[in-house]
Amino acid sequence: MIRRIVFSLSTMALAFAMLSSLSLLPTPYSLLPAPYAVASAQERGQRGGGAAAGRGAAPAAPQNLQVLPKDMPQAQVIQAMQEFTTGLGVQCGYCHVQAAAPEGGRGGGGGGRGRGGPAAPAFEFASDDKPQKKAARQMMLLVRDINPKVVAAVGKAENTATRVGCVTCHRGVAIPKQLSEILDQTVAEKGVDAAVTQYKGLRKQYFGAQAYDFSEGGLVAVAQRATQAKKPDEAITWLQLNLEYFPLSSRTYAGLSAAQVAKGEKDAAIKSQEKAVEFDPQNAVLKRTLDQLKGVPPQEGGGRGQQ
Repeated sequence: MIRRIVFSLSTMALAFAMLSSLSLLPTPYSLLPAPYAVASAQERGQRGGGAAAGRGAAPAAPQNLQVLPKDMPQAQVIQAMQEFTTGLGVQCGYCHVQAAAPEGGRGGGGGGRGRGGPAAPAFEFASDDKPQKKAARQMMLLVRDINPKVVAAVGKAENTATRVGCVTCHRGVAIPKQLSEILDQTVAEKGVDAAVTQYKGLRKQYFGAQAYDFSEGGLVAVAQRATQAKKPDEAITWLQLNLEYFPLSSRTYAGLSAAQVAKGEKDAAIKSQEKAVEFDPQNAVLKRTLDQLKGVPPQEGGGRGQQ
C-alpha cells in the first residue's frame, strides 16, 4: 500500500516540466509537500547527489519553459502536466526523454524505498529531443488562441463559457482519431478480422471512458459505409459483431438486412428486417422496407387491405 502511494505521488511530480498554458488552469492549485517533489536531472546535478541539500531542500525551478511563464511555480507546472497526462492518457515519457541511470545508482531496482521495488524513472525535463514535446508546445499555443474566440462566438462571459483543453479533443487518447477511422484503416491494411480483434481490444480497454464511441450506433455507421462501398461481407461482419453487444438493436438488424440485400441474399434480408420491425414495431420506415422486400404493394389511403 505504501509503495503504491509513493509511486503515485512520484508519478504526479515527475510530470512537472511538460509545457502547458495557464489558460488551462482556472485557479492555482496548492503546493505539493516538498518531500514528494521530484527534481529534474539538472537539479540533481546541482545537488551533487550528496546529503548537503537535505530532504527538505526547496526544489529547483522548472527549466526551459517556452510557452508557460518562466517564473511559473513548480506546483502549478505539475498541475498543468497532470491535466496533460489525463487528457492524453499518457505518462511523462511520452514527451520527455528518460535520463540515463547514474553509475553505481539503484538503476532499475531498489526504488521501493528499500523494499526491492522498481525505481521511478527519471527524465531530462529540459530536453527538447522528443518531437511530441515540440508538438505539445504548438498545441498549447493553439488552445491559448482559440479560447478567446470561443468566448466571443458563444457570447458568454469568460468565466461561464466552456473552455477548450487537451481533453476536449483527445478524450484520454494520444492520437484523437475516431473509432470508425481507426477501424477503416485497419481493414485497409490488415483485413476485417484484424479490425474486429482490434475493436474488441479497444472496447475492453476503453469501455466506459470517453475515448471512443462504443454505443449501439458506432458499428452501425461503420457497416453502412461498407455497404455503400459495395463491401457487404465486411458490413455483415461488423453488424454481427454489434449484435453480440446489442442483441435487441433494431438499427443493427435493419443495417444487416440492407447488407444482405446488397449481397443478393433476399431471404436472409427479409428475416433480418422482420427482426428490426419486431424490436421497433412503431417504425413506419422499417415496415415499408419489409413490405418492399416481401413484394407487398404500397398502401393507399389507410388500411393495409384497401385497394
